[in-house]
Amino acid sequence: MGVPRIIANRVAVVRGERGAETVELALNLCGIEEKISKPVVIKVNFITDKTWETGATTDPVVVDALVKYFKPRAERVVVVESDASTTNADKAALKTGILDLCRENQVEFINLSKVKDRVTVNVESPETLSKVVLPKLVLDGYIVSAAKLKTHDQVGVTLGMKNMFGMLPDKAKFKYHFRSIQKVIVDINSVIKPDLTVIDGFIAMEGRGPVSGNPVKMDLIIVGRDPVATDAVAATIMGFDPNSIYHIKRAAEKKIGDMENVEVLGETIEGVKRQFKR
Repeated sequence: MGVPRIIANRVAVVRGERGAETVELALNLCGIEEKISKPVVIKVNFITDKTWETGATTDPVVVDALVKYFKPRAERVVVVESDASTTNADKAALKTGILDLCRENQVEFINLSKVKDRVTVNVESPETLSKVVLPKLVLDGYIVSAAKLKTHDQVGVTLGMKNMFGMLPDKAKFKYHFRSIQKVIVDINSVIKPDLTVIDGFIAMEGRGPVSGNPVKMDLIIVGRDPVATDAVAATIMGFDPNSIYHIKRAAEKKIGDMENVEVLGETIEGVKRQFKR
């Protein structure tokens, strides 16, 4: 069987047991390059230090599979997160098991809030931020948004594009909520959109997400190159109309990605869809 053609708006939806094989199958369906010239930067979701079975943080099984998949493809692979207003990324990495797997795989875990080499980037046609300050590491990298399949009490859903909010190195992230967090998400993705979005839906979250909701066993991995298409498919699986989610709809309007003419591979959306509690 040949390698699948690389198509930007192809989204793989794979249902399977919690394990590396499920992740690899979804990646292979998307057709990932054999060689990547940039450092691979895997951005996890540690808005809290709750462990994977709560549905709140990226499953270490997913991160381990991604690290092993990309190490032969790139000279450098790193796993990153920044401090949140109430969460220290280093402590979360330790508690969730991510730090151990990074050590086992001989890759770095980097707290972006501690990275001093930063670049100020102007935002074209901004929603709310005229410029953002980002670590040079992420601007120079091949970005893998290792996100969660979760509801969110302010923006509806937190998937691949919302996960990019954590690229901002500031710890005091609450200040961005006063600027309209939905618009901030669009601005960040207009500057640094992920090269690949991998949504961990082994254990998802519904209700009072992104931290205090209820875990939902979905046994899903969703992978795509187009961040808008991938989030739109994931939101639909959760029972949301993507056009009702401001940051997905606006990102499509601004051509950050496309949620039309999406090719879904693997499972059908209807075959795995579940109405998530708001």
